Amino acid sequence: MTDEQPPSPYEPPDRGQPHGPQPPYGHQPQWGQQPPYAPQPPYGQYGPPGEGPRPRGGPNVLAILSLVFAFVFAPAGIVCGHLAKRQIRQTGEEGDQLATWGLILSYVFTALGLLVCCGWIGLAIWANADNNGY
Repeated sequence: MTDEQPPSPYEPPDRGQPHGPQPPYGHQPQWGQQPPYAPQPPYGQYGPPGEGPRPRGGPNVLAILSLVFAFVFAPAGIVCGHLAKRQIRQTGEEGDQLATWGLILSYVFTALGLLVCCGWIGLAIWANADNNGY
């Protein structure tokens, strides 16, 4: 009696016996071998240094509001823009350019609004001065 078993149809016939030269480290393993793992870093060390904690996605909300309020109610855009700039400096969020443009446009529209108001007041005084002569 022999102890040999017939080859299984599900396994390759010469399992564990490579044909030809072995590939270098990191290449495709031979059939039936486990692929090699990357070397472990020493204990007590962390991974590669990153850029720190990532801020929330998207720009600062106050920066967006500053730009929106520049067109709706410019003095509120000025306040939101300055608050956004302070928050962005502290937290490192995105949106610095949005806050800057919100501030610029808010100041311009506020100045234009003040000029228009002063013009209306001057026009009213000038028109009233003409009527008092008779």
